[in-house]
Amino acid sequence: MPIESLTLYTFAMSHFSEKIRWTLDISGLKYHEVLMTPTLHLVPALCMGGQGETTLPILQGRQSDGLVEHVQDSTQILQWLDRRLGPLPVMPRHIALSEDIMDIEARFDAIGDDVARYLYFSALDQDEQVIDMWTRHASRRQARLVKLFFPISKWIFKRRLGITPQATAQSALRIQQALAWLDGRLSDGRRYLVGHQFSVADITAASILAPLACPDQHPVYGAKSFRREPAHSPAWLAKRPCMDWVRWVYQTHREIHLAQEAPVAA
Repeated sequence: MPIESLTLYTFAMSHFSEKIRWTLDISGLKYHEVLMTPTLHLVPALCMGGQGETTLPILQGRQSDGLVEHVQDSTQILQWLDRRLGPLPVMPRHIALSEDIMDIEARFDAIGDDVARYLYFSALDQDEQVIDMWTRHASRRQARLVKLFFPISKWIFKRRLGITPQATAQSALRIQQALAWLDGRLSDGRRYLVGHQFSVADITAASILAPLACPDQHPVYGAKSFRREPAHSPAWLAKRPCMDWVRWVYQTHREIHLAQEAPVAA
């Protein structure tokens, strides 16, 4: 049965959510975005995903006969979209290119939690800033609940993501290794990571690194206030060619996506 409508459940600040949002936009696929509130998303995500996981994004596809499918995990969503609504222009069918693209997609997915851990390590000392980010698209009632239970949520979040000084140091090292690999890949002057066209490899690398590069076109990390955070100016991040590349990819292939204009979860 053909897919009649798509609904994407996201966090505005999530780089994995941005990866799918960007793929849908660049592929010309219409969808309805529901921005969810961290911690309050747990039960809905658990029910929709059906895999015992509470992660976002989750894509809901509704068929013309009313049957609903939920796909959780950004890689699974990419594959589902390509299979059900493809071929996607950012996922070429050439076997050699496809394998290279998905290898790079997996490479940068692997540091997604490292980037989050690195950023939240210092950010979680600033409760009001985190609460503001988590509740920016919440209703008043949801915002009150997040603020009320934030001390507990913060403790659980730190435990689940493993935010400790030792783990954060290891995450910073893995991020630096990924950046060094990316700088090497781009050292021959190429614009795109695989072949001569924009692909999921570029989308994934740019989305995952967006919290560090802070491109203007990102709905959250493009804000000037975010760029002033100390976490965004370590010595190992300065003058990285790949950071300029991330900004170029966003400027060239990403229309400004204003998250505040997206529908908010009820």
